Amino acid sequence: MNYLCLVYLAQDKLHACPDSVCHAYGQELKESGHYVAANALQPVETATTVRVRNGQLSLTDGPFAETKEHLAGFYLIEAQDLNEAIHWASKIPPARFGSIEVRPIRTLDVAEAKTGAA
Repeated sequence: MNYLCLVYLAQDKLHACPDSVCHAYGQELKESGHYVAANALQPVETATTVRVRNGQLSLTDGPFAETKEHLAGFYLIEAQDLNEAIHWASKIPPARFGSIEVRPIRTLDVAEAKTGAA
């Protein structure tokens, strides 16, 4: 099963963990066979939030909500279960400076999509 490990950091902690340390962790994940994908994100000031309400497009600069910690990056990993995903998430270097949210990936119900049900 795939799990998304979302890395959250306070703005002043974005560079607390050197890129080389995160890269080394990514290599460890690859060598273990648990790596699917990973990327760091640009600072929150570069974000654009998109909403469509009543057919109208609305764009907002920045994140959806004001929070202390911002989404800084992610690791998409393959794990047998939540316990194994948590094990690998606990090794993500920025966990020492922020938090890691671990969420299972949900498979879309394609049959429902083909019938037009919402």
